[in-house]
Amino acid sequence: MLQKQLALTAEATSPLFRIMWIQNIFDPRHRHFENNVSAFHVGNGNILSVAHNLRTEAQLVKSLEDRLYATEIFPFLNAAQAAFFEQCFPLDAETGMRNISQLNPTDFQSVVQLIRQIGFDTRWITMMQKKICRPYLIIQFRNEHFFNQPELKKFFADGLFFHEPSLNRYTFLVGLELQQAFYAEDIAWYKMVGAPREIMEAIPSIDTDFSILNDTQDQFYCLQSSPGSEVGRLLNRASIEGYAEHFNIFPDRFGGNYTFEGTRYLIKGYFRFGSSGAPYVYFDHEKNCFRANAIQSEASPIQLSINNNREGNFQYVNALATPLHTIAERIAAFL
Repeated sequence: MLQKQLALTAEATSPLFRIMWIQNIFDPRHRHFENNVSAFHVGNGNILSVAHNLRTEAQLVKSLEDRLYATEIFPFLNAAQAAFFEQCFPLDAETGMRNISQLNPTDFQSVVQLIRQIGFDTRWITMMQKKICRPYLIIQFRNEHFFNQPELKKFFADGLFFHEPSLNRYTFLVGLELQQAFYAEDIAWYKMVGAPREIMEAIPSIDTDFSILNDTQDQFYCLQSSPGSEVGRLLNRASIEGYAEHFNIFPDRFGGNYTFEGTRYLIKGYFRFGSSGAPYVYFDHEKNCFRANAIQSEASPIQLSINNNREGNFQYVNALATPLHTIAERIAAFL
């Protein structure tokens, strides 16, 4: 089983990736990568992750079409505010885009406050719907061959493949389309778009399991980003410490607050912040493979604290995970 464990973390065989929302993907000067979340491939171009990041606010839009500015921002500004906004977001007449300029900290905060004041919706779900940005699967390698298959590079247009010297990695981007967000369960289902069958089949995947596991389940792990790194991967032991019929309120000032609710595992074991969307997996001896059974959702309120202060305290040992069982009837047939 050791080789299968190592395969879950190796860049050429791991089903774990990241999703990021990208603006101006074909304009490197103004390209922005934001809203990073873990995700995993479950086959046939289907990607699972969490849903709570969809309705969080970016606060600051860094690039938008002038037509959106004219209809959704300018009408709500007074003369002084409009002059300030145009200084911070000058119009590129050639592209019809308004891209944020270099701002000092004071102006930066003023822009954030202004956008919030006029009620411009910067939730990622809304900016995706307005085509301000879109989600992409981030896939990175030490060499420039997509999963060691040089012939597949031809499927990536300029802008969807580039070298990142600071990471010593070659980055490939695969477009995603949100199929459904299960907000109560905190699960999001995406599908690869614009990717031919050869690309989907080359990307490693993991089998799914829609059962509720016993709290004595052995060989249970969290597959997540390694500590201090978005490139590396970590497979660490975890255990199901209990079960919850969960209820928690997630704030959303535009769409209205909604609730996280339903069955959750109480997980004991290391997890890092930024691991939302990571799969919990176990080894199925009958099928001789690892299977994904749950998704990392929230930090649990049950935590080890120092002087009752969590600030700067990394002793986070409990998490809440959503079993895939909670969405089985709605999604299993598509996977």
